[in-house]
Parts: sequence; structure tokens; C-alpha cells
Amino acid sequence: MQVIDLEIPGLKLIELNCFRDERGFFIERFNEAKFAEMGLPRKFVQDNHSLSQPGVLRGMHYQFNQPQGKLVSVIRGRVFDVAVDLRPSSETFGEHFSVELSAENNKLLWIPGGFAHGFCVLGSEPAEVLYKVDQLYNPRGEGGIVWNDTDLNISWPIRKPILSPKDKVQPSFMAYKKSALVKGDWHMPALQL
Repeated sequence: MQVIDLEIPGLKLIELNCFRDERGFFIERFNEAKFAEMGLPRKFVQDNHSLSQPGVLRGMHYQFNQPQGKLVSVIRGRVFDVAVDLRPSSETFGEHFSVELSAENNKLLWIPGGFAHGFCVLGSEPAEVLYKVDQLYNPRGEGGIVWNDTDLNISWPIRKPILSPKDKVQPSFMAYKKSALVKGDWHMPALQL
């Protein structure tokens, strides 16, 4: 297992060791002692599993009341995964990082609380995404930013994604910046649409 500190502080890319032979493969996805040794979180309170069809884009979502850190991985298919720094006091506020996660490349992305997260499915196969999170989901503490925000300028590899009704009408990053959230208090109410 290798851990790479990314250019946006707090984000980490984890490359897992995969042991393959004629029977198949074995991967250790989580080891508390190794995570501690490498400075990764070890306390997770919920595991989530999503299936998304080709062309689906989910995001950009965040949780401000009980900000969630997420350990994201893909066990089937491929996704273009994106994290946006929403921490007002961060030097990288408003910057994003993207990476392809797939069942083949054995990479995990650690996204701490204070980031928006989203992904789109690549290719013609559905994608299954696993998330380990360090805080329980709080529906009253969720927010979002529109996926194709011009200020964020994310180079999505998809032009006409399949979106949920909610993701079609998320507010802009500019609206987020103007909201009370940028005062650094992640426990304030989210933008109302």
C-alpha cells in the first residue's frame, strides 16, 4: 500500500497492492494498523455502496453539518472522481482534484470533510462505488454545487450526463461563496433553492 499526498492538502491517493494468480486476485482494502502508520483515518462509522449506469454523474455533494470524510473506491467499472476544496480558510479553496478510479487500477481516494465530491461513470459498463465515511449521513446537513459550474471549470469527460433532479438545479460555486458557509462555520444552514 502506498499513500500519495496530493497538491490539495488533506486529499490522499492510496494505491493498493493486488496479488493475482490463475485463481483470481486478493486485495487488502483496509488495515487499521497500516492506516494509522500512514496517517490515514481509522474510524469509519458507515459503509455505502452505489451502482451507477453508464452516463450517470452524481455530484457535487457535501455535508456541512457533521462534515463527512470519505474513502472512495470502485469495485466494478470506472469513474472520473472529483473533489473540490470548500474550506474557506484553505489556500486551495475552490480548487479541485480529479482522478480515474476503477476496478482495475486499485486506487482509493481519501477526501476529508470540507470538500464537495462527485463522479461520473466512464465507458459502457455500470460502476459500483464503495465509500467508507467517518460521520453519519445527516439529510439536514447536506448541500451541493452544480456539476458544470463555470468558476470551478471541471473538465468532465462527459457532455450530456444523466443527472438526478436535485443535481440539475444545485446552486453555483459563486452562490456558495456568497453564502454564510464561507465564514468558516460548517454548522450553518445550507443554501436554499
